Amino acid sequence: MAKRVGADKWLFGTVLALVLFGLVMIFSTSAILAKAQFGSPYHFVISQLIFAVLGIIALFVLMRVDYRKYNNPKVVFPAIAITALLLLGVFFMGGMNGAHRWIRVGGLTLQPSELAKPLIVLFLAYFLQSRIHQMDDIKGTLIRAAAVPVLFILLIVKEPDLGTALVCAGVTGLMLALAGIRLRWIGIAALVAMPPLYYMLFHVAFRRARMLAFMNPEADPRGAGFHILQSLIAVGSGGFFGKGLTEGMQKLFYLPEPQTDFIYATVCEELGLIGALCVLAAFAFLGYRGLRAAYLSTDPFARFLAFGMTSAILIQAFFNMSVVIALLPTKGIPLPFISSGGTSVFITLASMGVLLNITREID
Repeated sequence: MAKRVGADKWLFGTVLALVLFGLVMIFSTSAILAKAQFGSPYHFVISQLIFAVLGIIALFVLMRVDYRKYNNPKVVFPAIAITALLLLGVFFMGGMNGAHRWIRVGGLTLQPSELAKPLIVLFLAYFLQSRIHQMDDIKGTLIRAAAVPVLFILLIVKEPDLGTALVCAGVTGLMLALAGIRLRWIGIAALVAMPPLYYMLFHVAFRRARMLAFMNPEADPRGAGFHILQSLIAVGSGGFFGKGLTEGMQKLFYLPEPQTDFIYATVCEELGLIGALCVLAAFAFLGYRGLRAAYLSTDPFARFLAFGMTSAILIQAFFNMSVVIALLPTKGIPLPFISSGGTSVFITLASMGVLLNITREID
């Protein structure tokens, strides 16, 4: 196919629009909270702006780096080793709210699980590109392909961060499906995962409380069901056009972390059904452009890379929005590009830089 003169401008524009929209919504959701906690209404939005600018710089740099350079064991395996060490390193750091998810150096905070998602995509793209016709080889292909994702998933579950682990598992399953794995193997993997997943959901106290609250939040409206009900109130009270930007009420100490996990609830409240559907449409369009790049790529490595990076964003967005409207139990998964979180926005933008470089190779 002919060499593209430039990267996909539609994809780039969508990413930039989501980041800018996220900055506006972070300020709207966090100004009063930031003022109360830090003495400045701009605390969260300035932090996000810094990482967004760094992420956009990384996007521009990686957009100009030939993606084929990553198709090298000297790149893939050291990156995996570093990510594994970072995932182990969190357990030597002080925990927060009973979780070990962050590495803190000076005033900087890194969440290695965010780095694990694109590294799983990179590893599988590198490994599966030459094994499309060997997907029935259990020892030579399936077990070896699953080794790195399973290691990362187990370490992330241990943090504990079950939500991100499920995103990683979902991306792994989809990439294996793209490679041509038989559905029976996916079914067997799901059956093997069900007992430990059931144990983690119903025999770990805080997750069991979330599951019970999800199934019947009205049973404890001031306790376990409070967050779900407050999110639904925010979504429902927005109506068709919303209350207006900055006019939402549920962010005022009702929703937990309104600038991160429940920022979509504030979008629904302040911008209404119209705003919520616009955000949904933006992710759908981003998914279309990313999957289009995967479909049109003649290079198997590029196809897997584009498919995996796009799928990771779509799965994460699906989880976040589903939690907000009570389709899934509460879990701490940010909305890509929009939720407050420095590591998340930086890594996601950098990943988009790689995807945009791939789009330079297609018509």
